Amino acid sequence: MTFAEKKAKFESNNKISESVLVNFKGVDGFDVYNCSIPFVWNGVKYIYGRIERREEWARSWVRLFRETAKDEFSLVKDSMIYQLEDPYICKVDNQLILGGTHVRYQMGKVDTVYGYFYKGTNLEDMHYFTTGPEDMKDIRLLQLPSGIGVFSRPRNAHIEKEHGSASIVGFTIIDNINLLSAEIIGNAKKIDGMFSTGEWGGCNQCYLLNSGLIGIIGHKSFAQSDLSVYVNVAFVFDPKAHKLVDEKIIATRSSFPQGAAKKPNLTDCAFPAGIFIRDDDKLDLYSGLGDTLVGRAVIDNPFSEYGEIVLNL
Repeated sequence: MTFAEKKAKFESNNKISESVLVNFKGVDGFDVYNCSIPFVWNGVKYIYGRIERREEWARSWVRLFRETAKDEFSLVKDSMIYQLEDPYICKVDNQLILGGTHVRYQMGKVDTVYGYFYKGTNLEDMHYFTTGPEDMKDIRLLQLPSGIGVFSRPRNAHIEKEHGSASIVGFTIIDNINLLSAEIIGNAKKIDGMFSTGEWGGCNQCYLLNSGLIGIIGHKSFAQSDLSVYVNVAFVFDPKAHKLVDEKIIATRSSFPQGAAKKPNLTDCAFPAGIFIRDDDKLDLYSGLGDTLVGRAVIDNPFSEYGEIVLNL
């Protein structure tokens, strides 16, 4: 069964009972999408959001928002402004790590992209400390019992020629955050079996399970007619065996309320942020939608048969 057929089967039996659009205040005239996961820091619930005008592309900023009501976040005024796309947040070595994609222009045109990384314990004073490899998005980090897991995501013509898929994901472990570098990320060993011919994707948020396995909320994508289709997927990875254990679809664009897309080819695009654990054994899944919106859907735990999620943020 192709992944497109798996997607169609999931949508024909979609069991998501609750989904809403998340409201962002304080940024009139801008869309907010492709956010980080919500996180609690010093007793306050925050989220980092990508903001961009509807008519513009590759001219985004990342801003910090504070929860002010259910499914509502308001801009933290005078907070730091990052010239990034698609932010994510995690905690390693007892400090916050903020990452995102920086777009480099040359002579007025997009030239390449890099992953930028900031660290600190004060949301108002995060320090830039390293850059990922050229032309690589979706680099993700994870605190492990011994060291830090690093997931890479190379995507280029060479990768497609060598591996068949339009992107691959690699994994490696470093001893501490100060060792993170473009060279380390670029040399991460490939995880086999994540993508087939014509597919691409990556990790969006990673979670250690008490079994020692790693649960990954990621995206899997493919072209269909004139559409770039993005699907929310859960992977389970065994870091000791360096192999993929499981994969399942957890949401598609149709799992969320309707809304406008930035471009016609993005009407079937759901780019996940990750999950937030609820009090009822369910999970809140957050996802960017059509490069204009953020949605929240209530889902079952896709990792439940592989271990409990060990949260450190």
